Amino acid sequence: MTTTPTRSDTDLAVTLRITVSRLARRIRAERAAEGLPELSDTQFAALAALARQAAMTPGELAAHEKVQPPSMTRVIAVLEERGLLARAPHPTDKRQVILTATAAGQSLVGQVRRLREAWLARRLAELSAQERSVLRAAAPVLDKLSQS
Repeated sequence: MTTTPTRSDTDLAVTLRITVSRLARRIRAERAAEGLPELSDTQFAALAALARQAAMTPGELAAHEKVQPPSMTRVIAVLEERGLLARAPHPTDKRQVILTATAAGQSLVGQVRRLREAWLARRLAELSAQERSVLRAAAPVLDKLSQS
């Protein structure tokens, strides 16, 4: 069953877009504030995906991050140059390579996650119990939106 969006749905969409964008920008700023290596959002997302997934081909990484392969090639080059990812021959397809996060890449992803989570935990502590309860209930809904 599909419903027609109402004006209040449009207002909610505008408010969510602005608020989620602002919150994401603020969380991303924690990486720069701590003097960690300067990476673009796409570069960090690719590195984090490799840290989570363990290993991927460049094509798999591009698809996972929803970017074009030529763009991912540039991202991979920067991460490799900085020693954050490594290439290895593909075990069955000699035309392919396997990408993995290096120990330095894994460490950076962990540091950034800890910084972001600590910043967010401090902000959440400033909210009332009721406000945190509302966010707890909204989190699965926001996750569903992010997956669609």
